[in-house]
Amino acid sequence: MAKQTLQGATPLVADKLKALGLVTQADLVLHLPLRFEDETRITPIAAAVPGESAQFEATVVSTEIHFRPRRQLVCRVADASGELVLRFLNFYPSQQKALQPGARLRLFGEVRGGFWGSEIIHPRFRVLHDDEPLPTALTPVYPTTAGLPQATLRKLIARALIDADLGETLPDELLSRLGLPDFATSVRALHAPPSGLDAEALARRQKPYWRRIAFDELLAQQLSLRQAYAARRAKGAPVLAGDGALTEKLLSRLPFRLTAAQERVWHEIAADLAQPWPMQRLLQGDVGSGKTVVAALAMLRAVEAGHQAALMAPTEILAEQHWRKLSAWLAPLGIEVAWLSGSQRKKEKQAISEKVGAGETALIVGTHALIEEAVAFARLGLAIVDEQHRFGVRQRLALKQKGVQAHQLAMSATPIPRTLAMSYYADLDVSVIDELPPGRTPVVTKLVSAARRHEIVAKVRELCRAGRQAYWVCPLIEDSEALQLKTAQETFEHLSAELPELNIGLVHGRLKPDEKAAVMEGFVRNEIQLLVATTVIEVGVDVPNASLMVIEHAERFGLAQLHQLRGRVGRGAAESACILLFEQPLSETARQRLRIIYENTDGFEIARQDLHLRGPGEFVGARQSGLPLLRFADLEDTALVEAARAAAEEMLARHPAHVERHLARWLAGRAELLKA
Repeated sequence: MAKQTLQGATPLVADKLKALGLVTQADLVLHLPLRFEDETRITPIAAAVPGESAQFEATVVSTEIHFRPRRQLVCRVADASGELVLRFLNFYPSQQKALQPGARLRLFGEVRGGFWGSEIIHPRFRVLHDDEPLPTALTPVYPTTAGLPQATLRKLIARALIDADLGETLPDELLSRLGLPDFATSVRALHAPPSGLDAEALARRQKPYWRRIAFDELLAQQLSLRQAYAARRAKGAPVLAGDGALTEKLLSRLPFRLTAAQERVWHEIAADLAQPWPMQRLLQGDVGSGKTVVAALAMLRAVEAGHQAALMAPTEILAEQHWRKLSAWLAPLGIEVAWLSGSQRKKEKQAISEKVGAGETALIVGTHALIEEAVAFARLGLAIVDEQHRFGVRQRLALKQKGVQAHQLAMSATPIPRTLAMSYYADLDVSVIDELPPGRTPVVTKLVSAARRHEIVAKVRELCRAGRQAYWVCPLIEDSEALQLKTAQETFEHLSAELPELNIGLVHGRLKPDEKAAVMEGFVRNEIQLLVATTVIEVGVDVPNASLMVIEHAERFGLAQLHQLRGRVGRGAAESACILLFEQPLSETARQRLRIIYENTDGFEIARQDLHLRGPGEFVGARQSGLPLLRFADLEDTALVEAARAAAEEMLARHPAHVERHLARWLAGRAELLKA
């Protein structure tokens, strides 16, 4: 007899289950149906509705193999009301044998019009030998994988519902206050809904049973992340509480005043740095809201306390922009900011690494080069990661771990919707810069068909002749840096031929650092009027005189990228515009994205609508590693997210035993998969 593993599953089936993330009985209980089929009633053939699935009982009239237009098994069946054709494009001799004239069948499938009349292709059927009673519950259809039939899944899940612990994990008063059904009732109703329940409403997750499951899932996520938060708070970290001399000096020398929002988040960060546990804060603010100056103040606070601070950015252009800005601000205070990138010569990198390792350099800015093994810090107290969603979990941790429990500040100009921040980022403290500095001008967004490209070229000519500057961003070509580079070079050549009177620059990721720096410097000084670029200029480039952004093939870009690119203009006093060139025909998703970016300028509203379009997976990116992903909960249900957050705090404070039981049910199988 085959060795049994997961309650009746052979090793082969157990492997298939594991591929679906099903390792324990609790996992099987929570493997909920995609939809339901109603096999509780028989529909007369004459009452069949084309395009809808139904169950019939009929007698085989004839069965033949047809060879045109292709080999297929064609079976005619009939009941008292009419006839139906069953077609099998792939079939076995056993099926042909079962479908003998006179055989009584119970069959299920979607009826459609065909060459021979009403037909079902590949119906599910079985031969009736006696009067078999109809099921009393709707039939669940589960997510599955090749080689794991629905019948096997149904059998294993039915057994798990008998053997698994379906006991309540929520305290009685919480369950009563929220008005949720109990767990056992909910999962049984979702796996085997009584025939009276509306299958459509169940499939659309409109029943309280689904709400209970969604709440439990959100609660498990909140509990696990809040536990991680508490565990981190229990660790020691250097207290970064200087005398404030350097931060005050910087503030007095800046050519602008901090906005009220910048002041607020700086005080939140300063308060964190003064604690004896590691800060883990996410600083988010819309494009151009002034996150860099807040980062500069945090880095100076580390220096005041006798520690080092490092800032890591995902691209060389962005990292270099930070380095130049910080150097300009801090050089008058007598503070050197070191620069480290992967493209530097080995000798140069080694010299900088030695100074950092010896503690001679307090502040360092760089790319992934900062987390290379050769780079060691004497006393790293603060690690800042910009555009944190571009880095994987391990990369972010690698920088933090260069210090002994260093404080960490993550920054993002891609706003995170509130419900996402409350759920996936529940282990972080979040600060938001929710106002722009004065002097920023609104950017007018225009949607223009690529057929009118010549008009846009004329607009660029007119604008640059008037002393302004423009960006021309080339299309994003997924998974092909080489193709993207080719497109950028071709665009540069075409525009150079069309606009010979302008100085046009080209910047892309493959340029050598000194070449890239020379082009960017020329653009900053207005020696280059038009900058042709790939998406490397998406973040970090700040040229107040640039007032026009043209994005070719805008339909290929995501909303976050379009918003980031648009944020490169409108940084000065001149009226600014962003022109989105698009090619027809547009897919429905592309049409929705362009409508959202056209109608909205608020990054948080754009992010909220983007979340609705894409779901949370792409927002959290590599942060998903080790985190419970949501399968059932809808993050747009803000009330449920907030209820789960409040319940998590209450349970952690008053019901620790319930916490452990709840997490064991929801995360035990996942923890095993993560270890594998």
